[in-house]
Amino acid sequence: MGAQAPQSADELFVARDYVADHVFTQGIEGPAMGPDDHLYVVNFAREGTIGRVRTGEDGRGVAELFVELPEGSTGNGIRFDRRGAMYVADYSGHNILRIDLQDRKIERFAHQPAMHQPNDIAITANGSLYASDPDWKNSSGQLWRIDRDGSTHLLESGMGTSNGVEVSPDGRHLYVNESVQRKVWRYDLQADGSVANKRLLIQFPEHGLDGMRSDDAGNLHIARYGAGVVAVVSPQGELLREVKLKGHKPTNVAFGGADGRSVYVTLQDRGAIEVFRAEHRGREYGR
Repeated sequence: MGAQAPQSADELFVARDYVADHVFTQGIEGPAMGPDDHLYVVNFAREGTIGRVRTGEDGRGVAELFVELPEGSTGNGIRFDRRGAMYVADYSGHNILRIDLQDRKIERFAHQPAMHQPNDIAITANGSLYASDPDWKNSSGQLWRIDRDGSTHLLESGMGTSNGVEVSPDGRHLYVNESVQRKVWRYDLQADGSVANKRLLIQFPEHGLDGMRSDDAGNLHIARYGAGVVAVVSPQGELLREVKLKGHKPTNVAFGGADGRSVYVTLQDRGAIEVFRAEHRGREYGR
């Protein structure tokens, strides 16, 4: 039998290491590609930090400290607006933080004591934010909208354990998943930012759900916590494929790379980042 051909860096849906084990803590989360083509990920080396990762000449990620968050703050989801400002869900401080990439100034954009712990966030083209808000102790959750003036609006309570949240490429739908219940819900987004017509998109029989992102064809890429895969689900709720990872506990995903078709996956059990190539580019990937 001949030698096996080496894996091509452009081979679709084959995960490889990007950042090595334990560079980030087990709280690794919130990957997002910035307008500077660097990947931003929370909890670099220790809790309460954000790391910045650039791609080295060998194709591997090189991580460094970007900022330390204020005392009492711990980041989770990260998103960027069209002007390049970074928004961070601060779950321990019940805040949405805003960070300037140039001077690294951190400000409290929104604060809501009624939040259990803002977890993942999604952003629309007009800059409105949507935040999942799980109550892990009681396997329940809430959903919030944060407007551009920093005001917070409770859209739904009494949910399952709300976690991953994403907007469709056409801006017409919002997706929210529930980790413990393993359900993904689809809402219609209204002109005023409210949600309507909630219906079940897909439910999985085992393991958990975590962060998710949409590609520009409308397919969701969902971190299947405990299953060790990223599930790719069509806008019609069809499971298209599962991308096998080396780690077993993916927490979130983000699109990036020169063409927006590299998918970066944060792994809690490894404190590491894996990457694979996708068929379509992400709905948003830093530009």
